[in-house]
Amino acid sequence: MRDLYSPLGPTERQGGLVPNAGDQPVEPGDRVPVGLTGAAAIDVQLLAEEVRQSSAFLDDVFTQVARVVVGQRDMVERVLIGLLTGGHCLIEGVPGLAKTLLVKTLAQTIHATFQRIQFTPDLLPADITGTIIYNMHTGEFTQKRGPLFAHLVLADEVNRAPAKVQSALLEAMQERQVTIGDTSHRLPDPFLVLATQNPIEQEGTFPLPEAQLDRFMLLIKVSYPSASDERAMLDRIATLEAPVASPVATVDDVLAARRVVGSIYIDDRVRDYIVHLVQVRRVAACDAVPGGGGARARVHPPPRLRHAG
Repeated sequence: MRDLYSPLGPTERQGGLVPNAGDQPVEPGDRVPVGLTGAAAIDVQLLAEEVRQSSAFLDDVFTQVARVVVGQRDMVERVLIGLLTGGHCLIEGVPGLAKTLLVKTLAQTIHATFQRIQFTPDLLPADITGTIIYNMHTGEFTQKRGPLFAHLVLADEVNRAPAKVQSALLEAMQERQVTIGDTSHRLPDPFLVLATQNPIEQEGTFPLPEAQLDRFMLLIKVSYPSASDERAMLDRIATLEAPVASPVATVDDVLAARRVVGSIYIDDRVRDYIVHLVQVRRVAACDAVPGGGGARARVHPPPRLRHAG
């Protein structure tokens, strides 16, 4: 890859500087990352301390989720990656692997609103986004919001609904807004769609359209639990009271962590490599990614290109 593609020149790219960095001279003794010249230095220790403080609540979140969900550590970590980066997740696994339970429990731990949508063949787009209802008593039309107006939205078995229903998620996932009639409504922040699908059952399903697959950042493949985890599940079934997670954080903590994630320095050579990788995939397109990476691949790879798990 290095031999085929040399670093991008100044005329080939715009930007590439550290976020919030100006063209200020570097003072003696400042810590400057490798490859960073002509821009303000970054205090690595200060940034590391900000990351530590803003992510401290995640340990408590893991603890509370583990009280309800046995095992599946990889799935929990990847869902939290999507939450902290604002990237929607497509969770793929057979029934009974705690996919729905995880999302519901996560919403409880961060004190966020949660809505679950069961996708079926007879579902309508208005059942998801909302609709306009005529009030016979007042003679006026009123808007009724759908279940998309929540911080965490679980689209359960998303491939059970036809394409016209699946496309109802497109505006919400990309623009973070929903249009009902002639009025657009902003969705709460943070807003995250976590969709699930069963990979082994294809009867009565509708493949996700390319436009919607492009809006998922991670494809999380969930496998069966280990023998020890299954034994722990069996022991929990015998208890009379089901464990419940307690709120240990707020959505404000998540938003603060997102801001710190956005301030992490990425070297220009890493940015150039990302662009080169997307370009070479388009030139040598394969069956897994026909046509190569799309326009959003520079921000995050499409699910068929990046498998998490």
